[in-house]
Amino acid sequence: MTNQALLDSFPFPLRDDIYRFSNNSIPLVPPCSIDVTSTYVEEVKSKRDLLSSHPNRCYQSTPHTMTAQWEIVDLVAHHLATYFPDQFHLEKHGNRWTIGNEPLGERVSFTFGDSSTLPQEPLDFIGRHVQEDLILMMQRDGNLFLDAGQLCFPANWSLAFDLGMTFKEIHKPIPGFQDHGLDDRILNFLMRLEAGQPWGRRNWSMMAGSRLDTSLETFDEWGKARHQVTMENVGELVHLRVEVQKLFRLPRSHGIFFTIHSHMLPLHLLKHKPEWLQRFYLVLSELPHSIADYKGIGLYRNTAVEYLKRLLDESR
Repeated sequence: MTNQALLDSFPFPLRDDIYRFSNNSIPLVPPCSIDVTSTYVEEVKSKRDLLSSHPNRCYQSTPHTMTAQWEIVDLVAHHLATYFPDQFHLEKHGNRWTIGNEPLGERVSFTFGDSSTLPQEPLDFIGRHVQEDLILMMQRDGNLFLDAGQLCFPANWSLAFDLGMTFKEIHKPIPGFQDHGLDDRILNFLMRLEAGQPWGRRNWSMMAGSRLDTSLETFDEWGKARHQVTMENVGELVHLRVEVQKLFRLPRSHGIFFTIHSHMLPLHLLKHKPEWLQRFYLVLSELPHSIADYKGIGLYRNTAVEYLKRLLDESR
């Protein structure tokens, strides 16, 4: 991908000059759960390699999620065919479905609702045709539980560790998340999601390095780069990482389907987007230490701020 293409497709996440944790979800338009970018083939192949090499790290499910998993297959297969008709096709003859995947040169047939006709569980199967990580939270007893997921590109968290946890348990480490009832407000928002009315949000962090697979289990492989950031390499080494997250209520199971599409942009490219450069510099400069540490950028935040300031001065 060229730098210009990378900039054109990058979902810059910040709408203000100050950042705090909040429910920044907005109605999703168009109501599509997935996206297909120019890095589709590369990223889907990477997902499949990770699923093959680390199946328990990248896929987890509980038995009562099968109905919801088939709902997700239904939703994603129709979105692929509807929003990307030149690349994906869906043929249906009764319960016999065939998905055509042109970028990968594949045609896969199965009986909808019959897991024995698929090579993997339904969620794991459809996740191997999209760039997104796919998370399923089931609602019961007035709460939401992470009960299934295909997670290949996590930003410093573990699906295997979090499986079965409630929404609040998963997010408890976030600084300030419980202040002024923010956790309750976001949980209530999620519990009130309605089928057919999806929402989307953008979350951001920074990464020393460019790998998408930053699971807790592989921290020893990528975490050391945080100590290697200098003024000489920060522009190339450090990336702004953005997750485009989309939320769908599943009408039959009443579960919540959560997709995560991760994007990376090296800091040096911000010089081509002055309004992004200015805003990110202001946000990063003011960011409280507790949030910086939670996002794992405390070790090199000052170097990044100094670098962004230099880019700003050069652009004036």
